[in-house]
Amino acid sequence: MLLQREEYQSSFDKAIACMVECEHCAEACMGSPEMKKCARMCLDTAEGCQMLSTMMVRGSYFIAPHAKACAEACEACASECESHDMEHCQKCAKACRTAAEAYRQIAGVAVAA
Repeated sequence: MLLQREEYQSSFDKAIACMVECEHCAEACMGSPEMKKCARMCLDTAEGCQMLSTMMVRGSYFIAPHAKACAEACEACASECESHDMEHCQKCAKACRTAAEAYRQIAGVAVAA
């Protein structure tokens, strides 16, 4: 079993999906001066999602506080991406909103095994 606790599987899947969409969005936005903020927010959010997914794999004691912080980052990233019309930004925003919802749920119940 990949995850220490099966109840994290859905959140883990959403974290990975968000990380991938954020990475794609950042890559597409790089090099465009007016998209610098979007690219940076996406990279920071992707890194947070990756760290949270790693914590879920090991059953970390820090899942709840990190999930709360990641939810905030995802919401901020989604707001930034929603302000742009590009398809990659819209896909990223949707993945961020989905992940943020999952993170808020586990933030209140995460306990290390």
